[in-house]
Amino acid sequence: MTGGAPAGDDAAAYARDFRIFRSLVKESFPEILVLGPGTVGEAASASDMLIASGPDSLDGISYHHYGALSERCSGTSAPEKALSEEWFSRTDQTLAFYRSLRDKFEAGKPIWLTETAEAACGGNRWDATFLDTFRYLDQLGRLARAGVQVVMHNTLAASDYGLLNERTLAPTPSYWGALLWRRLMGSVVLDPDMPVQAGLHVYAHCLRGAPGGVSLLILNIDHGAPHALTLSAASTRYTLDTASLQDTTVRLNGLPLRLGPRDDLPRIAGVRTAAGALTFAPATITFLTMPAAGNKACQ
Repeated sequence: MTGGAPAGDDAAAYARDFRIFRSLVKESFPEILVLGPGTVGEAASASDMLIASGPDSLDGISYHHYGALSERCSGTSAPEKALSEEWFSRTDQTLAFYRSLRDKFEAGKPIWLTETAEAACGGNRWDATFLDTFRYLDQLGRLARAGVQVVMHNTLAASDYGLLNERTLAPTPSYWGALLWRRLMGSVVLDPDMPVQAGLHVYAHCLRGAPGGVSLLILNIDHGAPHALTLSAASTRYTLDTASLQDTTVRLNGLPLRLGPRDDLPRIAGVRTAAGALTFAPATITFLTMPAAGNKACQ
C-alpha cells in the first residue's frame, strides 16, 4: 500500500486490524454500518484495501472527493474555471472509479461520499463565496441522480470551505443553498424530462413533504447569457444570486439572506410563477416547486 503509511502497515496489517474492528462493531453495535475504503480520489490503495477486507465485509462503499488542492498547499485551481463543465464533471470521474470497485468487490452495496469540498487542504478563498455554491449544489444533484445515497460536506465551520464562517459563524452562500436543498428536494430522484442545454443544469426530485409534488433545481452556469425553460404548470420560485460571483452575501429573489438579531433564520419565501416560459439570469441558482404536480412516483 502507498500514501506514506508507516513501515509494516501494509495490506496484511490492514486486513488483521479490519477483521478485529468489524467483529467488535458487529458484536457490540450491530446497527452501525461499516463502510470502506474511505480513500480519497482515485487511490491505488483502494483496491488493496477492499481485497484485504474480504468479500461481503462492508455495508457500503465510502470515498472522499476533492476536485483540486487548495492554494495553501500549492494547488493550481482558479476561480475562473469554477463554472466550467470540466470542473463539474470531476465528481463524475471519481464516482466512476469507486463504482467500478463497488461492482467488482461489493456488488449491489450503496455508495456514500463521506468527505468532500471544493479543494483539499482547507479549501480556497472563494469557497466561502457564491461561486462555490454552484459546485456544492450541482454535486448534490448529479450524485443523487447517479444513485449515491449520502454526501457529507467538509466542513460545517472550519477553514475556507466551511458552511459557516469559522470566526463569526455567519452562514456562507452554500449554507443557504444547503438549507433550500434540505427543505425542498426530497430523496426520490426524477427525470427532469427537459431538453439538454449547454450551460443549464437541471435536476428533479420529489418535493419534500408534499405527496405528488415535484421540485426542480436549475443552475445557469453561463455567466454571460440567460437561459429559458418552459413549464406546463405554475410553480413557486426561489432564485439565489449575488451582485458579484465572489460575494459572500447571497440574495433570495432579490433580497439579502441574513440571520435575525438573535441568529434566527429569516422567512424563506418563494415567488409564485405562472406556467409557460421561465428565464434564468446568468450565474443564478433557482429552485422551483410544484406541489400540485401529481407525480405518481412522489406519493
